[in-house]
Amino acid sequence: MIASTITSVILESNSRSSYEDCKGTADWLLAETSVRPLVGIVCGSGMGGLADMLKDQVAFNYKDIPNFPQSTVDGHAGRLVFGMLKGRPCVCMQGRFHLYEGYAIQKITLPMRIFSLLGVETVILTNAAGGLNQDFKVGDIMIMKDHINMPGFAGNNPLSGPNDDRFGVRFPCMSDAYDRELQQLAVDVGQELGYGNFLREGVYCVLGGPSFETIAECRMLHKLGADAVGMSTVHEVIVARHCGMRVFALSLITNKAVMDYDSEEKANHKEVLETGQHRSIQLQKLVSTMVTRMEYNNTNA
Repeated sequence: MIASTITSVILESNSRSSYEDCKGTADWLLAETSVRPLVGIVCGSGMGGLADMLKDQVAFNYKDIPNFPQSTVDGHAGRLVFGMLKGRPCVCMQGRFHLYEGYAIQKITLPMRIFSLLGVETVILTNAAGGLNQDFKVGDIMIMKDHINMPGFAGNNPLSGPNDDRFGVRFPCMSDAYDRELQQLAVDVGQELGYGNFLREGVYCVLGGPSFETIAECRMLHKLGADAVGMSTVHEVIVARHCGMRVFALSLITNKAVMDYDSEEKANHKEVLETGQHRSIQLQKLVSTMVTRMEYNNTNA
């Protein structure tokens, strides 16, 4: 019964959302809270504690927000939280959406369009990922400097279909998808906080999921230049950049990808959530310190 209800919700919400639909949702949210966020944060699996750092919170369950999808994955609370982070107005997604949940790719990226219409200038995304780089350890935090969009190779891109110029241009550049100044800021803050021994940088590859990668797939992705692999983030990055927002992203390495046929290791979601909880405090401190040091176009920030 629960599964059929979730399926019907997904099918109902998979129709393509127009600019007017997104504007209507943004206007509804702005009418319900006085917070005018300049930073949007997306919490990955087991990392919803970032939202708990916000002061003077105003929170909405996804199911209560017009036109908004719903989270169906453990470790994703399904709440949109507005508030102040170290004096900066923010909005935080406790739970994101994935291709493997059955949503259309345009629907899982809908929150990025709404962020833009709320006035968000910078998006910070976090995710749980498997480590392909053999120098990475479980618990490392990887600053994403680039990505490989595997579903995009097969034509599954969130910008497919008619382009609305009110959001962005038809053919957006992705060579500068990840803001280099924010990457350097993360490195500087990480060093100050003493995170140098577990803060990395690298390339993230997105796959569709929900099955974890085979050994052959991991070997191939590593040879292609990927340092970590996961099932999210890239689609959101593409849409955020399409809307003109700055992007910074972090991967928490929650498991080492299995690359050896003799290995007894097996990837599992429980390990992902446990590692997220273990590193949550450091991750929160890194993100919150970065937010206080960012430069904003809005002089009221």
